[in-house]
Amino acid sequence: MRHFGHIAPEVRQRLFHREPCAFTADSPPPLLASALGATLYSPATRPRLADDVLKQGGRGVTSMVLCLEDSIDDAEVGEAEENLVRQFADLAERGVEPPLLFIRVREAEQIPDLIRRLGPSVRLLSGFVLPKFTEERGVPFLEALTAAEAEIAPEADVARRLFAMPVLESPELLHLESRADTLAGIARTVDKYRDRVLALRLGVTDFCSAYGLRRPPDMTAYDVQIVASVIADVVNVLGRADGTGHIVTGPVWEYFRVQERMFKPQLRRSPFLEGRADELRQALIEHDMDGLLREIELDRANGLLGKTCIHPSHVLPVHALSVVSHEEFSDAADILRPERGGGGVLRSSYTNKMNEVKPHRAWAERTLRRAEVFGVAREDVGFVELLAAAVPTT
Repeated sequence: MRHFGHIAPEVRQRLFHREPCAFTADSPPPLLASALGATLYSPATRPRLADDVLKQGGRGVTSMVLCLEDSIDDAEVGEAEENLVRQFADLAERGVEPPLLFIRVREAEQIPDLIRRLGPSVRLLSGFVLPKFTEERGVPFLEALTAAEAEIAPEADVARRLFAMPVLESPELLHLESRADTLAGIARTVDKYRDRVLALRLGVTDFCSAYGLRRPPDMTAYDVQIVASVIADVVNVLGRADGTGHIVTGPVWEYFRVQERMFKPQLRRSPFLEGRADELRQALIEHDMDGLLREIELDRANGLLGKTCIHPSHVLPVHALSVVSHEEFSDAADILRPERGGGGVLRSSYTNKMNEVKPHRAWAERTLRRAEVFGVAREDVGFVELLAAAVPTT
């Protein structure tokens, strides 16, 4: 699979200076973590879940979480687990590569139980999402995953590791008096299991819940100061660029009034809109997408990569805004030239900024990692053109 792999090769060639790389569930963990993109959540109770997974994969989704936790009623857990087993078997029979699939569990005991029940179809599973993660609660999850993986039947033919994606959403992490100790405990845990932790996810909805808050569609998570403060502290401790950090993904956007069909009259005409880019921009703003677009930009500015999504209409904007611009790529490549190893300052090739080699090196390295998985746009291609080309027209 690859980002924007669902659009025609000739269109990708017109859009990208460098196209996104291909990857599989067996690719190196750093590459997979960067490639998660917009991770689409789906309740595990959906009766046609296998169809949904393949449909979304064909529309550009590269990672999905099948949820047994907050998205379903407590009384539905048993039924949802049985449905997952059936749907994974269905996917395995079809022989089509799905997106990266993760299961969000409630308790550690579900991990070995589900792995046994999935049988050979466990080969389609990339890992588990671990809710309300703290040191005390997280260690049993990670130990259960380690032990269960070792018990996978040989006939399942699983050569890759099953990963964990902890969700940072507990009240102890939010409350000021316990935040430092909670963060330190999380850091100890994910460092101990570093080879198993693919990425860390932020549960901002739970943070808001602890104070009876809910951000409106014209505000981002960064406008809610109590939420912004914990995001900053999580990145400070767990997202450092010195080799000790982890990829931290952006919080969920709750609003989804926009449907893709609203844009199809504009998008159907041409990958480059034939001058209708302003019309699409205005449509995005008028239909409550402005807040999402601003939050995606702020996610990246604050050190986050990828995003939790609960509606398909959010996926392509996340991916389009994750593509590295030609200007960003030019700056990063200039900074990382071998002859610049000693440092110094240089004028950007776009002649509009200063590139200081030593302070900007970590940014440049991170930018080129993002460029590998999301690609580099051509000089005259921006977000609207990428979105226009990516939205299905059927």
